[in-house]
Order: sequence, then C-alpha cells, then structure tokens
Amino acid sequence: MRKNQLGLCVLVLALVLSFSVAVFAQDVRITILNSKGEIQTQLEDIAAYYSSITDGVTVEVIAAAVGQSPFERAVALYASGNAPALLMLDAGDVLLFQDRALALNDEKWVADAIENSLSMATAEDGRILAFPVTVEGFGFIYNKAVVDKALGGEFDPKTINTYDSLRELLDAIEASGTASLVIGPEDWSLGAHFFSLAYSAQSPDFDEVNAFMDGLKAGTVSLAENAVVNGLLDTFDLMKEYNYDKLDPLASTYDRGTELIGTGEVGIWFQGNWTWPQIADFDTTGGQFGFLPVPIGNDPEALGNTQIPVGVTKYFIVDGEQNSPAQQRAAKDFLNWLVYDAEGQKRLVVDASVIPAFSNITIAPNDPLAVSLLEYVREGKTMNFVLNLPPDHWAQVGAYMQKYLADFSDRDAFFKEVEAYWQGL
Repeated sequence: MRKNQLGLCVLVLALVLSFSVAVFAQDVRITILNSKGEIQTQLEDIAAYYSSITDGVTVEVIAAAVGQSPFERAVALYASGNAPALLMLDAGDVLLFQDRALALNDEKWVADAIENSLSMATAEDGRILAFPVTVEGFGFIYNKAVVDKALGGEFDPKTINTYDSLRELLDAIEASGTASLVIGPEDWSLGAHFFSLAYSAQSPDFDEVNAFMDGLKAGTVSLAENAVVNGLLDTFDLMKEYNYDKLDPLASTYDRGTELIGTGEVGIWFQGNWTWPQIADFDTTGGQFGFLPVPIGNDPEALGNTQIPVGVTKYFIVDGEQNSPAQQRAAKDFLNWLVYDAEGQKRLVVDASVIPAFSNITIAPNDPLAVSLLEYVREGKTMNFVLNLPPDHWAQVGAYMQKYLADFSDRDAFFKEVEAYWQGL
C-alpha cells in the first residue's frame, strides 16, 4: 500500500513539475531596444498589442537615451548582462556586433528584403546578422502651403536644383512675411546627416565614396580643395544667413523645429522623413509637405542638386549571447509578424510611419514625407545614404558643425578639425 502511495505521489509530483515547466517555457519575456525616439510611443503600442494576441509572450520596449548613440547604449546593456532580445542599431554598427548577433539566414523575410537592404547586415562569412527596419531619406522639408503662398501659385519642387534657385525661394518666402528656414542644431542632424552629404555627393559609385573617406583617414584628402565640400558649406552659410534662430543658433530643439514647420511659422527645415509623427501633431495644412534636395553649387546636373540620400538606416539584431533559445525564437516570431501579418504591416507602416524594406509589404504610407521620398525613389533621383560612418562621427563632427553654426570657428578651422578626426581613427 505504501509502495503504491509512494508511486502515486511520484507520478503526481512529476505531472505537477512537467506542467510547471511547460507553463514556464511558454512564459517568455523579450525586450526591444529602440533607437528611434520619434516612434517610441508607437513601438510601445505595437509591443502591447502583440503581447495581447500572443499567448505566453510579453514584449517590452526600452529607449536609447536622448543624445546617446545606439552603439553606446547597446554596449552598456551587454556589459551589464541585460542585452535585449532585439537591438535596433544604426546600419554602420551592425557588423560591430557580429560575434553577439544570431545568424538569420533561414528566416522567411530574407527572400523578401528589398535589393541591397542586407548588404550592410551581412558578415564576410555570409551570415545575415540583422533585420532591416526602415528605409529613410532626408533633405529640406518644405511646407507647401507656405511656399505656394509665397510664390502666388502651385510650387514645383523640381525648380529648386541650384544654389541660386534655393536663395530665390528663401527670398520669396521672406518677402511673403514668413520666416524662410530654421536650422536644427542637434549634433546627430548636423554630423550624421547634413555633413554626410559631403561624402555621398562625391560620387554615385559607393566605392569612390569609400575611397574618399579612406583618403581622409590617410591624410591625402584636403577638404579645403574639394569642390563638393566647399559647395555644401556655401549652402550651409546660406542657411545660416536665413536661419530663424540666427541670433542664438544653438538654442533651438528638434521638438521646436517640428512645431515651426508644422504650423507654417517657417517654410523650410532640414530633416528626414522620420519627423512626420511629430510634425503631424502641429499640421494645419492637411499634410502638405515634401522634400527638396540640398543644392551643392549651381550646376543642375551635379550629383546632389536633384537627388536626396535614401537608404536602410536602422536594423534589428537578435541577441545570440544573453537571451535564451525561447527568447530568441520569440524575437524572430515578432519580426515575422511585422512582415507577414496584415495587422503587423499596418501598425508598422501606417501607425509608426515606417517605410518598410520588404517588397511583399504593399501598404501605402499615408504620411506626405514618405510619399515624397518614394517619388524620388521611383524617379531614380536618389544617392547613397552614407551609413558606414564611425560610431562617434555624428557626435564629433556634429560638435564641429555646431561651432561653425554659432561662428565659434571659421571654415578653415572646421576643415582642420574634421581632417584631424578622420586621421585620428
């Protein structure tokens, strides 16, 4: 009798333990590191919705701190032993985590990724290390209602293809009684985006762009003697002349820029399509916004005068070091849901205003900046978005540009600082 009772107890205990293990195995929590602060709320909503429809899985989103690069945040999380299951990194940082990232070659979405979207996410041994999150581009954002009023008719953005035509447009806006332009002084905007035009406009051939940057490292390239770089600085000088905040050029903020362009207090703002969720909060025009290229000189045929940089700017790596196999599987399932589920696609493209990097997603974005960007893509009016810059480039070169913006340095001093930065890498 005792033997039978003991056997029954063992059986019951085994069933309880197996049930507990099964429940635990299904209770998976994953964390996402988000480095696109402008869609933090949207990502949190997506994570909450996905958690509500997926049994046993909870998805949480943490943000990279304002002013902190994704690389720095990711390194700190790994050092603390708290690496998220998914880490959103800048394109140029992906390969720096190749020893920690899970290979994703067998994932279904690999076959649907748009052309060249995986080139910066593929290691030399062929491992695909990351999921392309978003296609982005940048240039001069214009408020069409403001510009139409200034010109007294329908504005054709294709008419802005030289330095002189840009000046004429700024003059017309000012003459209409509206401030023409505001410069966002953030180091990431100036260093990673505006000055990156100095590299991308060197050539449509990315190998030649890389050769130019290699020349900067080797000290064989003189910025002062480069026509493209000087042309870009001429345009920046023009921007400084018309800057809404020229009396205190470092005082403005990203949030203030979204309000100024959204409400039509200024006509033009240099930024990218990632700004739409914030601009929309202030928009009174019904979404009348678009992009202009940043002219570099007076030759309308010169690279950069009719093109804007476009590329995949953000990638998700799946941690292969500190997360369990169950967490890794949950992270991969979440990515597949974004690509192949109708609700996942809608929340990514419509709610978060993300231009996806997958050919199977046919949902049209409903934000005007994405629509404008895609027009440049369809017309072949794009150029390389230089995304393989060193992790600290935006902070260092951005700081030099802030000094130049505030007239704390002149052009020669700025060029010397940038050259010294590259030679010190």
